[in-house]
Amino acid sequence: MALGSSAPEILLSVIESLKNLGLKAGELGPGSIVGSGAFNLLVITGVSIISVDEPKKIYDLGVYSCTAVFSIFAYAWMYIVLEVISPGIVDLSEAWLTFFFFFLLVGLAFGFDKLQQSKDKNKMSQ
Repeated sequence: MALGSSAPEILLSVIESLKNLGLKAGELGPGSIVGSGAFNLLVITGVSIISVDEPKKIYDLGVYSCTAVFSIFAYAWMYIVLEVISPGIVDLSEAWLTFFFFFLLVGLAFGFDKLQQSKDKNKMSQ
């Protein structure tokens, strides 16, 4: 779902990046990615909450919390990289660190999911 809804923004960013190799980065890529992410985070979540008949409880708070923290961190990290550390420029170390954060998110979410499965299994065996 996320890949499908973000595919146009990702494709636009790739095209713009390839078109501007060696030149100053354009604003289309980051703007569309941030706009799409903010829309997904805020509007889709809001519509999902409104559309249910009764309040729902989040069962697996570990994965949810991990994803929520990383979502907020991603916006903060983007601001820090693009405005504080090196305004308007993403150097290679920042790019690799950002790429590493993706694998950190996936690994932590996977770990939280396995922890929840272990808790469920222990609860069922008692």
